[in-house]
Amino acid sequence: MKILALDSSGLVASVAVAEDDVLLAEYTVNYKKTHSQTLLPMLDEVAKMIELDLNSVDAIAVAGGPGSFTGLRIGSATAKGLGLALDKPLVSVPTVDALAWNLYGCQDNICPMMDARRSQVYTGIYTFDGDDFITKHVQEPMAVADVAAALNDLGGSAVFLGDGVPVYRELLDSLMKVPYRFAPAHLNRQRASAVAVLAMKYYREGKIQTAAEHRPEYLRLSQAERERAEKIR
Repeated sequence: MKILALDSSGLVASVAVAEDDVLLAEYTVNYKKTHSQTLLPMLDEVAKMIELDLNSVDAIAVAGGPGSFTGLRIGSATAKGLGLALDKPLVSVPTVDALAWNLYGCQDNICPMMDARRSQVYTGIYTFDGDDFITKHVQEPMAVADVAAALNDLGGSAVFLGDGVPVYRELLDSLMKVPYRFAPAHLNRQRASAVAVLAMKYYREGKIQTAAEHRPEYLRLSQAERERAEKIR
């Protein structure tokens, strides 16, 4: 099975190709350029480097949300375009789940945190029991204080990762009562390789969709939609 994976859900842009248990290529950039400038050139470079025939992939995987509204739309539009052009199914992988998958095998409470502004993060709580990926708290937007409280109530040790960590690290230092640590740089941001590996699992479970069916999971209204709702009220 060969999967082409995209992740533009946050500050990082990432493209990967995985075939069965082998990561063939991964191109990840965490820089100031917008994903509309980077994602397709990155895909083109990866395809050239590994002489990839796009028709040979079995599915297109994409980080399906939550995350940056603009980033999710760019990733979704790119995946949908590829799916339609190549007549391939899409696999939508929850963004926070894929972040947690970076720490495969970790038995601590894994807590990805994506900055959602207004002292909130997109987060979930996960762990591994052997090879089993266990979701203790499904991904959702939460106040940082509530995240810390949930981890304190669970007990044990926690490990944090994601672009929300540098934003709220001092607040976490003041709130956490259980042992905790922060994932190192090579594991603490979105990686399309994690999206690809989870997508293989979902593909085998039949969790696929057509390009026409795919929609990003924003988990909350955009600022414009919230402001419109306030005006209507």
